[in-house]
Amino acid sequence: MRPVDLARRHGLSTQAVRNYEQDGCLPAADRTPAGYRSYTELHDTALGTYLALIRGHGHANAGTIMRAANAGDPDGALRGVDDSHVRLQRDRATLDAVRDAIDLLAGDRPEVGSGTGTYSIGAVAHRLGVTAATLRAWEGAGIVDPRRNPATGHREFGPEDLRDAELARLLRRGGERLEPDRDRDRPGPRRRQHRRAGRVAGRLAGPAGRARAGDDRRRRAARKLPGPAPPRR
Repeated sequence: MRPVDLARRHGLSTQAVRNYEQDGCLPAADRTPAGYRSYTELHDTALGTYLALIRGHGHANAGTIMRAANAGDPDGALRGVDDSHVRLQRDRATLDAVRDAIDLLAGDRPEVGSGTGTYSIGAVAHRLGVTAATLRAWEGAGIVDPRRNPATGHREFGPEDLRDAELARLLRRGGERLEPDRDRDRPGPRRRQHRRAGRVAGRLAGPAGRARAGDDRRRRAARKLPGPAPPRR
C-alpha cells in the first residue's frame, strides 16, 4: 500500500508515517522500481502497535520498544517495557512522597510527631527506616535539631524532631537533595524547613502530575486491549 493509504488507516499524515519509519519505529519499507515506498500489512500492524504503546508508555519508551522489535531483538523490546515500568514505579513513588509531605505539612498525619515522649536516635532510625548515621548527617546539616540529655549527652528526639525527620525522609524519597541549613542559628528553623518543603512539593507537582497522567493513559490503553482468544475446539 502507499504511504497515504497507511496514514489514512491511522488518522496520520504521510510525513508522520515516513518519520516513524526513519526513526526505526516501523520496519523499513520496500521500494517500487520508481523509488516510492510500498507498505504491507506488517507495517499496518507495527504502526498500530506503536500508537498503542505511545498511549501506555509515552513516545520515547514506545520508540525504544519498537526499534528493538523491528531489529529482531525481542529481549531488548521486553527490557524496554520493563524499564518503562520501573520509571512508572519511580513516578508513583514521587507522587506518594508529595502526597505524604502535603499531608504532613497540613497536619493530616497526627501519628507523626504526636505525643510528649522522647526517642533515642536508634528508635527514630528504626521508625523511619533510615540509619543512625543518616540522622546524624541531617543534624549536622541543621535539618533536625534534637536536644541532648544533660546527664548522658545522648540525643533525645521529641515530637517536633520526629516531624522534621519524617519530613526530611519524605523529601529525600521524592528525589530532593537536602542542602545544609545555612540559617540554622536564626530563630524558627522548623518553620523554614516546612516552608521549604512546600516549595519542594510544588516542584514535585510536575512529576506527580505525569505519574497520574501515565496511570490514566495505561488504564485507557488496557481497556482497549482485546480479551483472550476463545479456546479452539
